[in-house]
Formats: sequence, C-alpha cells, structure tokens
Amino acid sequence: QVQLLESGGGSVQAGGSLRLSCEASGSTSSINTIGWHRQAPGKQREVVATISRLGSTTYADSVKGRFTISRDNAKKTVYLQMNNLEAEDTAVYYCKAGVGGGSLWGQGTQVTVSS
Repeated sequence: QVQLLESGGGSVQAGGSLRLSCEASGSTSSINTIGWHRQAPGKQREVVATISRLGSTTYADSVKGRFTISRDNAKKTVYLQMNNLEAEDTAVYYCKAGVGGGSLWGQGTQVTVSS
C-alpha cells in the first residue's frame, strides 16, 4: 500500500518562494505519474504540474516559468519549487500519485500568499 505525505506549505509574501515535498512510502514501485494539484476556496481542484516515472513534466499555463516539479527516486520524493508566488497561488496543495489503475491523494498542505 502506498502512502503520500506532503510538507513545505506556509505563508509568504508575493514574490517569495516555497518548496513543497511529497514523500511516498509503501509499495512505491507501483507509482507511475505523480502530480501536484491545488484547490483554492470556492474553486475546483486543478492540476498544477505532473512528472512521469521517466521524468517528463507538464505544467498549468498559470505556473509555467515560476514552478518546477522534480523527483528524487532515491528519496521517493517529488518536489514542487514555487518561485515568484502570487496571491492567486493561495490554495491547499495536494500530491496525487497514479498507482496501478487508480490514484492516491495526500492530505494536502496550505500555501498562503499575501500581497
């Protein structure tokens, strides 16, 4: 069984940076693509960035050039480096892993950006 644990959220001023971590435990060999998603108050959850098992990445247009997703297979951890944060980035950020034919979500971590 796979478990995901997010960390690294917090409060920053606009223009600041944060790095989120998603550490996987359990049967991690079954994990395929891992993604970061976010949900702002009153809005639908949206995908922010994804990284495949082989390292291919995708980004939402709103974060291109500011966010970078990466993975350290040895540490079983996926990171989301967020630079030049904007107030619109305020949301709960969730890690999601494709596992077998399904998916698994982490518990989420709050990111608050003040302008």
